[in-house]
Amino acid sequence: MQNYKDLKVWDKAHQFTLRVYEVTKGFPKEEIYSLTNQIRRSSSSIPANIAEGCGKNSQSDFANFLNIALGSSNEAEYFLILSKDRGYLKQKNFDILFTQ
Repeated sequence: MQNYKDLKVWDKAHQFTLRVYEVTKGFPKEEIYSLTNQIRRSSSSIPANIAEGCGKNSQSDFANFLNIALGSSNEAEYFLILSKDRGYLKQKNFDILFTQ
């Protein structure tokens, strides 16, 4: 068992999530229960699964939660693309988040 806050990958995922929350404040109100919610949930799932995996007793359990976090990362990536293509996310913010 390890402290997830000591992991660089968790910190990067947490910073990504904070940025997602910040940029989605400007999304249209009609998207609050759909795209805004989806992108926030998928992004916050990344560090949450890393943290949960750190609390498990075996490396295989930890690896499983890292795999789930990777799936959430792919989901968040798609929602970034969709947000940009819908015009809700400026290119500059898209580039920053996509790089993260």
